[in-house]
Amino acid sequence: MGDSVAEERVLYVTGRLERADLPELYETACQMLKAEPAGVVVCDAGGLADPDAVALEALARLVLAARRSGASVRLRNAPPDLQRLVDLSGLGDVMPSELRLEPGRKSEEREQPHGVEEEVRPDDAPV
Repeated sequence: MGDSVAEERVLYVTGRLERADLPELYETACQMLKAEPAGVVVCDAGGLADPDAVALEALARLVLAARRSGASVRLRNAPPDLQRLVDLSGLGDVMPSELRLEPGRKSEEREQPHGVEEEVRPDDAPV
């Protein structure tokens, strides 16, 4: 028996979302899920501008549509403002975020945010 790997489908969310955009976005997600109901839907929010409550509602609708068809959702390239909204709302519990690394770099090679660098002093006790 071979391992089965869930197919990943990507839904790109770009620009500024308005409430009027939500039905079309939801319908696009539903059509994507009807074509292949199980697996993972990746919501790539890297092009999203000015994330707000409308963007959060769009993500919640995506999670609902995916769950109804037996799929799961991961958030990719979320702008920091959107990630904070997702975390604050609790939506992150049902929609984990993916960290996207620069090509050719390993996770331990990432720079610390805001120019913070880890420093070890000789008199520091080991943890």
